[in-house]
Amino acid sequence: MRTQRQVVDFSLRRRALLREVHSGRVGTYEVCDASPYLKSAAKFHGEPTDELCPVCRRENLTHVHYIYGDELRQSSGQARRLTELPLLAMTLSEFHVYVVEVCRDCGWNHLVEQYLLGRDGLAAGSDDGAASRSSTRVRGGAAE
Repeated sequence: MRTQRQVVDFSLRRRALLREVHSGRVGTYEVCDASPYLKSAAKFHGEPTDELCPVCRRENLTHVHYIYGDELRQSSGQARRLTELPLLAMTLSEFHVYVVEVCRDCGWNHLVEQYLLGRDGLAAGSDDGAASRSSTRVRGGAAE
């Protein structure tokens, strides 16, 4: 998306947690704790992926996009389909998107990515190249 900026990728944290689970230092009951609301959001608003669950390896993961922002008012905190985000990005000045992966079978869930969307990102650059150069990308807590 053209207005996407300030991306934080949590893949390093995810990898470290999975290493702890597979070594037995962290129990699956601690990481497979998706709430009924998250599972429901995955069912009705989630985007299916081609990636198998790293814990149970029985079902593909689903990405759920949660949106937060002052302009959203009562819609803040709701799950939205990925196809709805570009329209919201052109309508609102700024809002946060949190992408959570969830396994609807075992309950594994983890924050995958966080970023900002909105019209304010258009002022950063007039074309896609300038906008992407001005954004900050953070991976697992370390800026690139």
